[in-house]
Amino acid sequence: MASTPAEIAEKAIALHRKHRGKLSIESRMPLNTVEDLSLAYTPGVGHVSSAVAANPELAYELTGRGRTVAVVSDGSAVLGLGNLGPLGAMPVMEGKCVLFKELGGVDAVPICLDTQDADEIVMIVRNLAPSFGGINLEDISAPRCFDIEERLQDIGIPVFHDDQHGTAIVTMAAVTNALRVVGKSIDQVKVVFSGAGAAGIACARMLMKAGVTDMILLDSKGAIYDGREDLTHAKRDIAKVTNREGVSGDIHTAIEGADVFVGLSGPDLMNRDDVKRMAKDAVVLAMANPTPEILPDEAKAGGAVVIGTGRSDFPNQVNNVLAFPGVFKGAMESRAPRVTAEMQLSAALALANLVGTLGVENILPSALDRTVAPAIAAAVSKAYAEFGAK
Repeated sequence: MASTPAEIAEKAIALHRKHRGKLSIESRMPLNTVEDLSLAYTPGVGHVSSAVAANPELAYELTGRGRTVAVVSDGSAVLGLGNLGPLGAMPVMEGKCVLFKELGGVDAVPICLDTQDADEIVMIVRNLAPSFGGINLEDISAPRCFDIEERLQDIGIPVFHDDQHGTAIVTMAAVTNALRVVGKSIDQVKVVFSGAGAAGIACARMLMKAGVTDMILLDSKGAIYDGREDLTHAKRDIAKVTNREGVSGDIHTAIEGADVFVGLSGPDLMNRDDVKRMAKDAVVLAMANPTPEILPDEAKAGGAVVIGTGRSDFPNQVNNVLAFPGVFKGAMESRAPRVTAEMQLSAALALANLVGTLGVENILPSALDRTVAPAIAAAVSKAYAEFGAK
């Protein structure tokens, strides 16, 4: 029998208290003899330092830089909980590091910053860069996350805002396979997004790159359209290339005739009657956590064929844990200076192709499938070799 939310909360806090967090540091070298000490530290380490100083590229061979990611957050948008600050963000960042290690074989360090000033965050990350092979930006609120990520693309190592691009990669894979199940072409479907923050806009852009031409995004004030006066810079940009007919109003209006619904917003926004207004053989990916925009039973009652959520206790979990370990593994192994749109799309298609027998309850691999990260890493490396980092 599944645990209740109250039981999960109690167990999670007890487990974290028992282990005092989720991470520890483990030496890769023995330290049992005087010779061990002389090679790992003084005097031997001085020769290693001199070699790296003379040729900085050797840092990837002689230190852990090339296999270590910094998971950086200011705690301003933690999960669906909001602005919890740096200490509130720490349990999530530690969890992210565990997933990097367990699923991708990538070492990761949580860095929670006591500032939410974009200029300060950019400065700090720039100064941290020599210690790491990649930077995973996490739980930084929009629209600052767009600016921060963009300003860090020139530091010579991959900087990847997972809430945007990790979500987009997995959503793209889910939509690809869901459309295969219902027999629809991606360039012929109407897609409606509830949520126009970092994840929603990134997902929309990736689906458009894959061929979607009919798309509407909604924020808390309704449909986004070109000319709406209260839009942020990021929303104005996406409005120029979506919602060609200028539809206004709420989700109950915008959902009319949609083939695919993608929810990245909040709980209980739709019901079965909304799904009935969608196109035949509809796909519903309601990913708000912990309570989706519409529960699977309700979506099914409205006629949806393929239904996914962000939760592990329902079929078709759409979660960015399927993406980021492999993306960083591939980008760092190939020494790519950034993660490009081509690399992200390749990762999404590789993820979609990992599902052997597609079905209405089987459009993505399990989050614990150990074959996922290596396959995505290979796809990312191949895309970098083919297209470069422009």
